[in-house]
Amino acid sequence: MHKKRLQHVDRRLSKEERARHAKIRESAYLDIPPKSNTLRSSSPPGIPTQIRHAREARGLTWYSLAKLANIPNQATIRDIEQGKDVKLSNLQSVAAALGLKLELVEQVA
Repeated sequence: MHKKRLQHVDRRLSKEERARHAKIRESAYLDIPPKSNTLRSSSPPGIPTQIRHAREARGLTWYSLAKLANIPNQATIRDIEQGKDVKLSNLQSVAAALGLKLELVEQVA
């Protein structure tokens, strides 16, 4: 049995069709807005932000930094940058891989 292939037809849309498509697109954006990049790029202040800036300055992805720091899972890098609790040894490995050093500083009240 031979299957029929559909042919693609290229044609210009009329003004009415373009207007209708624009209206559909606009209402779709209102119903389901596109994802914002601010979620991914924002980190809590302090260590998470410094780690993210150092990683981005070196052009590393989460995956490549995890490999460089000998961490089996790129989710650990994401967790560090999002300020979640992680093992201190993982945080030290990531900092060392980025050429950073973790220090304890006494807080002045």
